[in-house]
Amino acid sequence: MKKIGIVLLTFILTSVVSIAQQRNFDPEDFAKRQTAQLKEELDLNKEQEEKVYDLNLESIKKMNKLREERQSGGGFEGMREKMTEIREEQNKKMKEILSKKQWTKYEKLQEERRGRMRDRRRP
Repeated sequence: MKKIGIVLLTFILTSVVSIAQQRNFDPEDFAKRQTAQLKEELDLNKEQEEKVYDLNLESIKKMNKLREERQSGGGFEGMREKMTEIREEQNKKMKEILSKKQWTKYEKLQEERRGRMRDRRRP
């Protein structure tokens, strides 16, 4: 009976790991979702929507590359600073795309998002 339990547990763990590995992160899909959310929140026009999508995709790909480097043996050192640089560059470009009113609202949305992230990390 004990052997059956061990075999069953091994099978379940193998299945879970296999499923987790099959879940591929799609930067384009993520950029589309981010852009759609910003389009709704900021009332982007078509030109802004296209520029925001391109910017989101570019930033996501850069951050994804950093994560992959870390997972393939690269250290965590400097990753936070590099991601901060990517976000700052993204914000600089975003400010050029958005109107002043949209930018103000965007900053507020970003601050709310950061607040929610902080709240999730607290025990």
